[in-house]
Amino acid sequence: MNRKDAVAYNKSSRAVNTWKGMIEMTFPVLEGKVAIVTGAAMGMGKATAELFSKAGAKVVVADFNEEKGAETVEEIKAAGGEAAFVKVDISNSEQVQSMVKFTVDTYGKLDVAVNNAALTPDDKPADEFDEDYWDRLMAVDLKGTALCQKYELQQMKKQGYGGSIINISSVSGFRPQPNNIAYVAAKHGVVGMTKVAALENGPYNIRVNSVAPGAIDTPMLRGALEQFGLDEESYAPQLSLLNRFGQAEEIAEASLWLASDASSYVTGTTIHADAGYVNR
Repeated sequence: MNRKDAVAYNKSSRAVNTWKGMIEMTFPVLEGKVAIVTGAAMGMGKATAELFSKAGAKVVVADFNEEKGAETVEEIKAAGGEAAFVKVDISNSEQVQSMVKFTVDTYGKLDVAVNNAALTPDDKPADEFDEDYWDRLMAVDLKGTALCQKYELQQMKKQGYGGSIINISSVSGFRPQPNNIAYVAAKHGVVGMTKVAALENGPYNIRVNSVAPGAIDTPMLRGALEQFGLDEESYAPQLSLLNRFGQAEEIAEASLWLASDASSYVTGTTIHADAGYVNR
């Protein structure tokens, strides 16, 4: 079997044996839970919201994009799940507080949160970075994630029985990339804030972890490939020991495990869903 055939087989076997098999054999691991997923209008956030719904959770789809967010909710409902949309700019403290309040007002509690919302990486070297975009990216990717974590922690502590928070970092939070200094700095920060929150909130039975995705097949990645004249077959081996891009559903699966009781003794750590990129 050549490399191209192996990649194709890898993709098809995962789709059949892991994705469908997991739904049939292990669900509903979030039955009775209420979850917030930020940035859930598309990409990894949407895949996470859909998977959490299939796992039995009531899901609050939080995003700045009202049209796409509403579509995610309708798709979840069409599949038999329960979901509601809330518009939020996570860089705005009042809106984040309102997001958490909306969740509790709608579903009565908050058990799980996946803080996924983020801006796309910057594209300038360290000596030329765009200061305006730096400020905006830091406001969303770093401060925004911290704000979400802050008010989710407050609600979980108020409830008194614990919870699980998953912050979405990146391989860039561990292995720096050229020409995106703001994004790299922000994602390093997400890893740090996760560790601090885990350290402080273990006594409250609140677990805080992160997921660091690698090269995930999203519209953003496909656009970058087109921009630079690259294709998956030639470029994926540079980013993945499995010679392929990851799928949004694969990141959702990592978050699901951290959200569920299957990871009840795991906190303050990061799942590297990157096909070995950080360690290659």
